[in-house]
Amino acid sequence: ESEGGDAFQRYARTGASANAYTSFDKTCYLFSCTDKFNESLEILLDFVQNPFFSEKTVQKEQGIIGQEIRMYLDDPNWRVFFNLLSALYHTHPVKIDIAVTEQSISQISADLLYKCYNAFYNLNNMVLSVCGDIEPEQVLEIADRMFKKNEAPKVESIFMPEPDGIVKNRIEQKLSVSVPLFHIGFKDVPSEGYAMAKKEAVSSILLEIIGGDASPLYRRLYDKGIINATFGMQYFSGRSFASTVIGGESREPDAVMNEFLSEVKNLKANGISPADYERAKKTVFGRLVAHYDSVDGIANGLAGNHFAGMAPFDIVEAVAKVTREDIHNSLISSFDESKAALSVVLPI
Repeated sequence: ESEGGDAFQRYARTGASANAYTSFDKTCYLFSCTDKFNESLEILLDFVQNPFFSEKTVQKEQGIIGQEIRMYLDDPNWRVFFNLLSALYHTHPVKIDIAVTEQSISQISADLLYKCYNAFYNLNNMVLSVCGDIEPEQVLEIADRMFKKNEAPKVESIFMPEPDGIVKNRIEQKLSVSVPLFHIGFKDVPSEGYAMAKKEAVSSILLEIIGGDASPLYRRLYDKGIINATFGMQYFSGRSFASTVIGGESREPDAVMNEFLSEVKNLKANGISPADYERAKKTVFGRLVAHYDSVDGIANGLAGNHFAGMAPFDIVEAVAKVTREDIHNSLISSFDESKAALSVVLPI
């Protein structure tokens, strides 16, 4: 919002498509366009530096966000994921829904928003990420002209100590679904910078070996009808949290978890074959290369990597350098059954 109208009205005049989102550890304002890039960039750099909050606009947004919160409370895919996080984490705020609760947003005022803006949306805490058919010199000229000088605020994010273990090993909820949803999580130790890139690279390759489309486990579960095409895996991490998450639809979620744990135990005992290691490494590398063919993917990746302390191609370099020994060490350390939890959403 601004006194002269909101950002979407301004972007309508340049033809740009604009959006914004808040994730676990950052807020992003973004636009894409085919022309009038300079004008669109000026709009972006203007409204992120000149917030306009009033009690009237806050009340309007409270109603909208309240509806979104109620919507997510009924979303089975959202619930199965956050239920898993609440089973894995004792105190870390990653377990808290990003929008929190209707009661908490009712306490927000224009004054509180200005305090939050000055503390966390300060330019010293921001990165500008641009990708496309543009001239870097033009971007720098606009940035130098529009950015205001800003002293870095003395703000520190303090987290309660997070215990090493998990809260509980199983959590259930009943919602309107035709087939049960499940998420299996393994709590891990977080890392930063290139160490995070290496951990993501190793974990991606390891997950491909254990349960990728070409793995014996995937074929076995699929042939038995225990999983379907929704089955997927990811290494979920940020600057102060990390876990491995496996999920999908299954009428026998406990059987999926038992089979997964059995496969991990078998690989720990017998090792990973050179052929499986090479296949998985090439698969992950190819997936990464394809990602760099997306303009949106590159722009988002540049911003995310910056806040994680990673260079743009750290993850690609890390995948290329991963050894079979790295994979085996991660298998031993990252898949501790005592730090595993199962989240299930069952039909009502």
